[in-house]
Amino acid sequence: MKGSKYFRFKPSRFIEQPPLLYRILFPEAIWRIKRKKRRTVYLTFDDGPIPEITPWILDLLDYYGIKATFFLVGDNVRRHPELLEEIKRRGHSWGNHTMNHLQGFKETSRNYLRNIKEADNLIDSPLYRPPHGIMRWGQAKIIKEHFNIVMYDVVTRDYSKKLNGEKVVKNVRRYARNGSIIVFHDSLKAEANLRYALPRAIEWLRDQGFEFAPIPM
Repeated sequence: MKGSKYFRFKPSRFIEQPPLLYRILFPEAIWRIKRKKRRTVYLTFDDGPIPEITPWILDLLDYYGIKATFFLVGDNVRRHPELLEEIKRRGHSWGNHTMNHLQGFKETSRNYLRNIKEADNLIDSPLYRPPHGIMRWGQAKIIKEHFNIVMYDVVTRDYSKKLNGEKVVKNVRRYARNGSIIVFHDSLKAEANLRYALPRAIEWLRDQGFEFAPIPM
């Protein structure tokens, strides 16, 4: 029975598009934003800003006339404040991704919430996304009192060393749908896949009739 189709399990499937059960566990969060009579997707970029990749993303988005949303690590903003100002200047929305890219399950709630507050002093946004989409229920309830928690509908896995750029594009083509919040990363780990996949994903989404919008702040 080892090779039976009934016992096949692909954990990546639950990363690329979170299952309904996981979404139900965090009703405070925004997972998808559907607009009536308009096929819309929301491109988001986690873990920046960094000078090696964020300016390239901004130029590419300008080329296609797209507005997106950047979830920023506070320590990166501290080191590169001009990049946050450039994100704002070009008309994108932005959000908090903790000060040091902390995962809620690995931290005490006190340390985790303090880290978010520290980042907020630099980022100043009503939007928050937990790194890796991981936080505790109690943390989510407290965070919701101060931020709109934005999760995701599609994770491209551009950061994965097990995938190449072509497979990242295939993840977008397989899972994107009306209202999808799609996650890319402006990080050195994702750079090679991102440079290949992002323009191709944008062109495919555009060819399918999707519009692009930033997450409302």
